[in-house]
Amino acid sequence: MVYWFVGVGGIIGALLRYGVSHLFSGVWTGAFPFATLVTNLIGSFVLGWLTTYLSKNKRVPAELFTGLGTGMIGSFTTFSTFSVDTVKLLNASHIGLAFIYVVISLFGGLVLSYAGYKVGDQMFQKAGGAS
Repeated sequence: MVYWFVGVGGIIGALLRYGVSHLFSGVWTGAFPFATLVTNLIGSFVLGWLTTYLSKNKRVPAELFTGLGTGMIGSFTTFSTFSVDTVKLLNASHIGLAFIYVVISLFGGLVLSYAGYKVGDQMFQKAGGAS
């Protein structure tokens, strides 16, 4: 059953990712990969939140949690696109943009993951600490 949740979550995450990319394609036409950056930063926050709030909430089935985390967020965010975007910036001699992109992606992802963790933990504590 868990495979079904991961598969459906993956479909939803991929569609959300496509939607974000499509949204940015009409807004940003520069070399900097804003769509991938925004997607990965949002995903970092959401996964941080999921791994604290939902994983501690005993009312959420483990299969659903796995489908959301591994399936949906796993297909919404992507390290491979981040890597390819960085290589494209380097190949186009956008060394400074590539550096900024890597730094923002790495540290922004860590900060937002931590923020998601803290928000999830606070929400869990406010909900009574145990479900």
